[in-house]
Amino acid sequence: MSAPPPVLQPDATIGILGGGQLGRMLALAAARLGFKCHVFSPNPDSSAFDVVHRVTCADYTDAQALDRFAGAVDLVTYEFENVPAECATFLAARVPVLPDPKILATTQDRLAEKNFVAALGIGTAPFADVVNSAALNAAIECIGRPAVLKTRRFGYDGKGQATIRNGSRRMKTIASVIKPAASERRLPSQPSSR
Repeated sequence: MSAPPPVLQPDATIGILGGGQLGRMLALAAARLGFKCHVFSPNPDSSAFDVVHRVTCADYTDAQALDRFAGAVDLVTYEFENVPAECATFLAARVPVLPDPKILATTQDRLAEKNFVAALGIGTAPFADVVNSAALNAAIECIGRPAVLKTRRFGYDGKGQATIRNGSRRMKTIASVIKPAASERRLPSQPSSR
């Protein structure tokens, strides 16, 4: 069993990996609770830099910069799942990192994430691994259409996705663009209960 997460004291500093709009919103919410934030991002134009107490602009592989960052914060989190898991693991040896870097690594690969959720007995849309056009054809045979082909890594907010509808003949082209991938059955939208 892992140790319970640390309780942050007033005026603690939260380290945030990633300086985009989600990092900015996280820092603003933390400030309202009395916490300081220190953002680590390789992008000098990070929008979160404008609203935090400290910034580190360095590559996620810069061990010296990461070490200094770890020494300046009480806890580390990340703004999105595309922060390198190795970076979070490096920091976890020095300072608490939440969520755990193993969780980050799982969420970075859609197929690993779906297999993890399915192993917990939680229902998912039918899905299959797609490594080439033959695997895509087999996946579509198994799960049916309409389906969504999703890049396994670095896709978000609809990026890295292609819908395969009934009658679609573009599967070979789609499979060549998005590799490796996971294909899943497209489920009908449910009306909101509100």
